[in-house]
Amino acid sequence: MFTHKILTTAGGLAVLGLFGLFAGDSVAEDASAADYSAMTPQELADHLIIEKAGFRLNEKAQEGGTTQDRLTQDGIQKACSALGKRSIDSTTASKVTSIARESIKLPEGGIKLGDWSKGEAVARSGYGFRIGHRNDNHSKRNPGGNCYACHALAPDEFTYGTLGPSLTGYGKQRGNSDAILKYTYEVIYNAHTYFPCTAMPRFGHNGVLTQQQISDVMAYLLDPKSPVNK
Repeated sequence: MFTHKILTTAGGLAVLGLFGLFAGDSVAEDASAADYSAMTPQELADHLIIEKAGFRLNEKAQEGGTTQDRLTQDGIQKACSALGKRSIDSTTASKVTSIARESIKLPEGGIKLGDWSKGEAVARSGYGFRIGHRNDNHSKRNPGGNCYACHALAPDEFTYGTLGPSLTGYGKQRGNSDAILKYTYEVIYNAHTYFPCTAMPRFGHNGVLTQQQISDVMAYLLDPKSPVNK
């Protein structure tokens, strides 16, 4: 989830729900002093979060640091944010791809498929990295990948998002050669390697998923026994 760090609150009001740290009193006091109707959604979000300190930006985050740290962009985010509403150009694409490729860390024992049933659980779980009144406790439950939020996977699952492409039949269509394993691992680890400025979270690079969890998700995508390939 913290892949989409933002310096300004380009995510607008969606960020309010993400953190759940809205300090209602201070904002309510400001309501009479500011003309919210004259602001764009981004200006309003910046005003509430940054100028009025409407969130507890010092809240501790599971990965270390604070909520404020999540708002600091890294190199890829700065390059992609600089595009604004423009389509990505070749210079930016090359820069982002290069940064992403340097971030890839392959498993010491090589890229292998894990347990598809465990990968299914990871794909279905949206738990992890949420902070607010009840922070997700990673010592009691591992974070998930929330893959169904953006992708169709198993054909018997009717609830899924469409932000990303359908992955139904992923392994059946591609096989599981070494090249496909490496490609799939790298896309999950840091998708900017192949799709610069993508909205897909950088699960490996940002430590959202462990290498074992990535292997399990890969098995869910590629194992012929997985429901994704039935």
